[in-house]
Amino acid sequence: MAVFVIRRLIVSFFILLASTFLIYTLVAVSGDPLGDLRADTSPNRQQKIDARIEKLHLDQSIPARYTIWISGAAKCAVPGLDCDLGEAKNGQDVSALLGTAVSSTLRLVAAATVLAILLGVSIGIISALRQYSGFDYSITLMAFLFFSLPIFWVAVLLKQYMAIQVNDWYRDPKVGLVTSLVLGALSALTWGAIIGGSAQRRWVVRGVAFVASVGALLAMSASGWFKFPALGPGLITVLSLGAAVGVAALVAGLVRRNVLYACLATAAVGCIAQFFVTPWLRDPKWASWTNLLALLVVAVAVAVAIGWALGGLDKGQAIRATVITAVVTGLVIVVDIALRTVNPYSRLVNGRIFATTGSETPNFSGTFWEGQLDLLTHLILPTIAIMLISFAGYSRFSRASMLEVMNADFVRTARSKGLTERTVIMRHAFRNALIPVTTLMAFDFGALLGGAVITETVFARRGMGSLFVTGLSQVDPNPVMGFYIVTAVSIVIFNMIADIGYAYLDPRIRLS
Repeated sequence: MAVFVIRRLIVSFFILLASTFLIYTLVAVSGDPLGDLRADTSPNRQQKIDARIEKLHLDQSIPARYTIWISGAAKCAVPGLDCDLGEAKNGQDVSALLGTAVSSTLRLVAAATVLAILLGVSIGIISALRQYSGFDYSITLMAFLFFSLPIFWVAVLLKQYMAIQVNDWYRDPKVGLVTSLVLGALSALTWGAIIGGSAQRRWVVRGVAFVASVGALLAMSASGWFKFPALGPGLITVLSLGAAVGVAALVAGLVRRNVLYACLATAAVGCIAQFFVTPWLRDPKWASWTNLLALLVVAVAVAVAIGWALGGLDKGQAIRATVITAVVTGLVIVVDIALRTVNPYSRLVNGRIFATTGSETPNFSGTFWEGQLDLLTHLILPTIAIMLISFAGYSRFSRASMLEVMNADFVRTARSKGLTERTVIMRHAFRNALIPVTTLMAFDFGALLGGAVITETVFARRGMGSLFVTGLSQVDPNPVMGFYIVTAVSIVIFNMIADIGYAYLDPRIRLS
């Protein structure tokens, strides 16, 4: 493994060197960096031109300028040295510009990538297991639809129907009977397709989903829940215990009672802890990312202890399941706190809870949770726009990979040995189906990092896309190179992680 990593690092270094020189040259010859000053009519025009020539080293050849840039950029890889990516034409330090832009873009790309992977892979696997069913055909139609839609058009639709109209609705948030019936019918069709089984079973599921959805929507509307949303202790308990059962079923199967009891015990501890954690975290004095991370560490430690104590002979599976259960329970509690913050936050932004432009509200002043909610509301629309496009690729790729694996000899052998269907799918088929998908994940992150330019432009986010477009339009190589070096290094790193992941997913692969 060490030999493989070292060899890849050496090859990647020369690839980055050649590609950065090519990009620098193309930007440098794309126009005149002094064009704006040549049209200047001020008396000190020549002094401005001379100052820019000296600052950007325009009196030297392109290879010499590139050498100066790469020598400064190399300091970024050496701890203790000041990272020097040069200056933009307006005199701003590119490293400082890039630091602000990267944080905005990474929030967007990371959220979209994680959601696309989780939803796309999960639904793709389910679609493969329900091949040629109504669910499979529906997901196929949606995937091809999302994949064919231009990202800028999706962004405009989201602005209109998920931001502007929802913000107008939030002034008096009520759901009428007709809307409840329509949403209930959609819920019934969705759950009927997901659960599957015989026709009688599907119709029972549809009926229960329809009645439950319509009843819940009407009750929430009548009680004013949409204006003052919250999960509450009861719903937190139901969701946590449900997650415990689901995690136990996926990790070890419900026949492993030790794992199931450990997960239920972890969820129960989390449900009790909410009465102490929620008031503490809602207190402005204690609400911070540091305390949230500390609580996460404590939750994981408690989950490991419960899994070890109650796991019996299945300690390994029990610990994995309890840790996942603890994280899910913690997320449910955090979601409850965030929902309780929606109403006070809406008063600070005049009821416009869904933002359509920017990365955050200018001059926003609020509590920790209101600040995080502000970042989230500015992140929702661009994240959904990117996620829908990526979701299509992940779901199709996962479905094809899973279908290929399910017909493999080792899967038939596992079934012939009498293993349960859950064990065959989760332990044998799913793990091998992830190997091709891992390649897609590595390329997709880098592609999204570079492709976020359009999304950031539509939503007016001051991220790497804005830095890149401005640098190109002004023939300013340094900001463009800052964008490129982050994108290129990310692609190299994630492809290396993907190669290492192959060896973990399939021990037959030897990277060295």
